[in-house]
Amino acid sequence: MAEYKTEAQKKKFYRSKAWIQLREDALERDNYECQWCKKEGGVTVDSVKQPGKRKEIVLNVDHKYPIENYPRLALVLDNLETLCVYHHNVKEGRIFKRKKPKWDDERW
Repeated sequence: MAEYKTEAQKKKFYRSKAWIQLREDALERDNYECQWCKKEGGVTVDSVKQPGKRKEIVLNVDHKYPIENYPRLALVLDNLETLCVYHHNVKEGRIFKRKKPKWDDERW
């Protein structure tokens, strides 16, 4: 059983043909849409590659159960979910909700 604890191990995994194909299968299954946006009634779709430009990253294929802790689920389609960059960052705890200011000029 492979381990995915180090950055080198993860890079090797994410560059593998098996992952690239499974990632495409997940995107196709999810209709190239963020599943969290969809649950919230919104739509975020993948960007389109323009000639001569680098493709903008809009969607990520996320492991619901992280590969570091659940290596057996690394290549299981049901463990994958298409998320937009924003929702992926929210899930990973990289975006914090702002608190409302104590004072609002509109309030009397």
